[in-house]
Amino acid sequence: MPVVTRIAPSPTGDPHVGTAYVGLFNYALARRSGGRFVLRLEDTDRQRYQAEAETKILDMLEWLGLQADEGPGVGGAQGPYRQSERLDLYREHAQRLIDGGHAYRAFETPEELEAMRLEQRRLGLDPGYDGRGRAVPADEQARRAAAGEPHVVRLLTPDEGETSFHDLLRGEVRIPNREIRDPVLLKSDGYPTYHLAVVVDDHLMGITHVMRAEEWVTSTPIHVLLYRAFGWELPTFVHLPLLRNPDANKTKISKRKMDTSVESYREQGILPEALLNFLGTMGWSMPDGREVFSLDDMVEVFDVKRISLGGPVFDLKRLRHLNARYLRDVLDLETLAERLRPYLAARGLAAADEDYLLDVLDVVRPRAETLQELAEQAVPFLVERLGYDVDARRRLAAGQAYLEDLERAFAALEWFDDDDVDELLRSYVQRQAVPMGKVMMPLRVALTGTTQAPGVVDLVVIMGKERTLSRIGQALQAISEGLPDDDPDRLKAEAEAAAKEEARAKRRRPLNAAGRG
Repeated sequence: MPVVTRIAPSPTGDPHVGTAYVGLFNYALARRSGGRFVLRLEDTDRQRYQAEAETKILDMLEWLGLQADEGPGVGGAQGPYRQSERLDLYREHAQRLIDGGHAYRAFETPEELEAMRLEQRRLGLDPGYDGRGRAVPADEQARRAAAGEPHVVRLLTPDEGETSFHDLLRGEVRIPNREIRDPVLLKSDGYPTYHLAVVVDDHLMGITHVMRAEEWVTSTPIHVLLYRAFGWELPTFVHLPLLRNPDANKTKISKRKMDTSVESYREQGILPEALLNFLGTMGWSMPDGREVFSLDDMVEVFDVKRISLGGPVFDLKRLRHLNARYLRDVLDLETLAERLRPYLAARGLAAADEDYLLDVLDVVRPRAETLQELAEQAVPFLVERLGYDVDARRRLAAGQAYLEDLERAFAALEWFDDDDVDELLRSYVQRQAVPMGKVMMPLRVALTGTTQAPGVVDLVVIMGKERTLSRIGQALQAISEGLPDDDPDRLKAEAEAAAKEEARAKRRRPLNAAGRG
């Protein structure tokens, strides 16, 4: 029998990383087994339903590369795949349960149910439905329903004993029946609750493995009772460990404590490959211990039994670190440039020269953890004019003489390759008999408007002669404009002190492969 898994998100808000996590593991199991992966939208909560959330779910799965074999927009033999389009099926199956004596209609008003809860609280009883609707004869139930009296359909559950099921990760799970208490299956508006809909849909769609978050463990006995009432074979249950916050108590991940929106991570510039890779390490690991692996790598060796029940921690620092590794080591420059274009376009930027953009990315990507950061670091290379803040202008003022000398030297330089630029700068610093940072820092600021940038030699070589001279000219102009309250001597002293501190920090950093700072 082929393995069939599913993901069944509710379109009530931005897609949650937990949805992506559960979707990934269901996808991996289906693909590893040569089976089918089904997408179903559980949209019966009409008060919280958001049409745009449905679109976002579909976009998220496409962005992640978790392509469903059946579902909205894909089709399939067991559709429709939106629960709101399957209401007749749920009503039909609720009637089957009533006819078989496994369910009944209950007519309590909201006020009566609230009074029941208040009385239970007063008496110190466990809250829950007390089964009073069972006492209404079946013929009276049918007559009142036919007359249009509002009612719900409730599952008739055992009062004593336990209901058990086998979980592939947790073994035998037993829940006392007193904790179940005749749950509602069909609401008064004709819409099913999760319990009825999920069981009917999973059975009719041929789902063999129900893999979902562990918060559904306590609801599974209700589903087991429904399967038995219908006379259907149980699927294999797999309840995944919940994602946890990186706090002392490892609390359940929630948007109150951290960003849980997949769309937000996408906007920040987290790569889909990196996010999937990260989620793939949440309670699971590659047999060979690799930290960086692709979706195909995961599918090739996926084994449910390798899932650990220890609460996996959703550590944002680790996600960003992993994303940085993809930017730096996994994606080739051409792919990276393509991914970056929307983030540059959002800043009103574009690179007409493809080779120039690739050169820029090659030197800035080691410093970026996200595409947003990468775009930000590429800005100085792509704009026509830079803006210099107060600190930058102070550093420029301290190095004005050096910039004027270098402007003339670069204008006379014939070849702008690594060796010639490096030789020019080293020779100049030696002639000035000053620390390297005292010259390099104002030049770096002149070229980029910031102190945080790649090595100066790389900057000059990539920008080329025309851009380099233009930037130095802009910087000298900014110095001449000055600041109204500047004290030149104080500014110079502050800039020199900052340059010394930068030089000390640079000596503490390892040199790059070319030996340049």
